[in-house]
Amino acid sequence: MNYKDIVNQLREQLSGDNKKDQEMLQKRAEEFAKAGDYEGLKAAGEIIMEILPAGTQSEVYRLTHLDGERLDEVHQRIVNMIKDKDIISALPLAEKLYKKITLDFGETDTAKFVSLRNPFEDNLCQILFPTEKVMNRTPFDFCTFITTYAYLLVENNATTNAIPVLEKAISYNPVDPGPRFELAEIYKINQNKKMVIEVTRDTLAIASSPVAIARCYANVAYALTDVRELDDAAVFYFASVRFAPHPAIPMELKNLADMKGSPIINPTQKEIIDTVHKYDLEYGPSRTVIEVASSLSNKYLSEGDRESGLKCLKILYNLTLDPKIKDTILKLEPDAPMVMPSDNNA
Repeated sequence: MNYKDIVNQLREQLSGDNKKDQEMLQKRAEEFAKAGDYEGLKAAGEIIMEILPAGTQSEVYRLTHLDGERLDEVHQRIVNMIKDKDIISALPLAEKLYKKITLDFGETDTAKFVSLRNPFEDNLCQILFPTEKVMNRTPFDFCTFITTYAYLLVENNATTNAIPVLEKAISYNPVDPGPRFELAEIYKINQNKKMVIEVTRDTLAIASSPVAIARCYANVAYALTDVRELDDAAVFYFASVRFAPHPAIPMELKNLADMKGSPIINPTQKEIIDTVHKYDLEYGPSRTVIEVASSLSNKYLSEGDRESGLKCLKILYNLTLDPKIKDTILKLEPDAPMVMPSDNNA
């Protein structure tokens, strides 16, 4: 359904009671966000603005717009500039957006703003990063917006300036691995093995996909290669591909073999686990991430919310490859695409 049709549909559902209509539109906006429906989210937001009292409408407009343009549209314009390789023009606009966000949506002694994208992130954040402060939801994904600004700083050779910016991005969504990966990239550039490992340790605690876990181990492998801890670097590359293959890793292993002057031997599972633990890192998915996915899947399915339950079950299966979970998914969605289990993930 296109934007115009969604707007017409939502307007037909208005009752004339502003309070009830705002609640209905907020609920629909959350549904659109959960489904990744940008047009629906935009439509719900526009109608909410229309029915707000004039004073409130003015304040909401001030908070959600920059120079007359909605903040998410400003960010999309920045992304388009990056795609067009116009990095120089994108940087000042991204900086302006960053300053707007941090000024109008800054943390106080009693409250903080968060850009949690779904109930899974919401629950994981509350468990891993508890706070007594009131958690206010941001109107857009500020974690991503700020990470884009940090990326532009790095592209403009301002890596040192990008570090506090990424830390700010993390504060808006502590369970999004995106800004943590960007932070690891900076420390890789600076050949700071200690900080790559520290950031990786934090990222593994929140990683909710095999691809994210694989990237964590690959980052450590890269840092260990820089300091010529070649045997351990090889083990971390093998650890990475056991969670998710990547076309660059065979070349990295060949490079390690050339540096060593001898073949790379495929380590056993025990050797991988022991090496990962040697650097005080966990092997595999976080127990907390698994427990949150399991708890939420049970909750949603018991409430009859099949779609949300399936999303959590898929997170759970991709992390564990438990055949019982696979069977449950296929009963609910017979044609569901599955991650194929293999001995390498045992």
